[in-house]
Amino acid sequence: MLVDSHCHLNFPELARDLDEVLARMSAVGVTHALCVCVNLRDFQAVLDIAACYPNIYASVGVHPDEPPGNEPDTDELIELARHPRVVAIGETGLDYYRQTGDIEWQRARFRTHIRAARACCKPLIIHTRAAAEDTLAIMQEEGAAAAGGVMHCFTESLAVAQRAMELDFQISISGIVTFKNAVALRGVVEAVPLERLLIETDSPYLAPVPLRGRSNEPAYVRYVADEIARIKRVPFATVAQTTSANFFSLFQTPP
Repeated sequence: MLVDSHCHLNFPELARDLDEVLARMSAVGVTHALCVCVNLRDFQAVLDIAACYPNIYASVGVHPDEPPGNEPDTDELIELARHPRVVAIGETGLDYYRQTGDIEWQRARFRTHIRAARACCKPLIIHTRAAAEDTLAIMQEEGAAAAGGVMHCFTESLAVAQRAMELDFQISISGIVTFKNAVALRGVVEAVPLERLLIETDSPYLAPVPLRGRSNEPAYVRYVADEIARIKRVPFATVAQTTSANFFSLFQTPP
């Protein structure tokens, strides 16, 4: 059993051939996936996929790269998260990589998501890029540990991973770990206990080696598990079993 803890099945690259994508996923032993919402415009499409396929779950949230305007409030997120197929709040967080000028709106949006997660007792899916210190500070200030969650597509330092784990967050590893230049990330994987790791594709992005340049999909999460097994010198089956158990425990869903 493998679980893709973060993918975007509603994106056109995957949605146009969704049955085939899910068949390929099943054929290689990827039994479940979490389809992650990035804006409220597309939430219904995310939810429809999860409602149609019993092995697909959904989240609700607004990505930090979404431009400001029509911001969700806490009550709205809580209400949308009531649906039984919604298992998490997010993708949320901070991303300073492409943003310029006053981005207080991004921090305010992040705080709203944390408050909603705490109120509805569902874990957070956190994205952070070029913003680790502010991300951790807001998590601390808003009591994100009460909700718990996952640091998605992790590419930060081991020190950041340790601080996130202290706040009861899991560390999710994507296909980036297979890239030639991901030496530091492989060091993080080596140091973080397997019991604190999830695996993901972030598909349709970040296809792993040896598939770089292709559209990514949940079936390819096996390459992430394989690289983690190599780094940690443990059997592939151990990585598959442990990361899957971590997923079901975090998102409070039965396997």
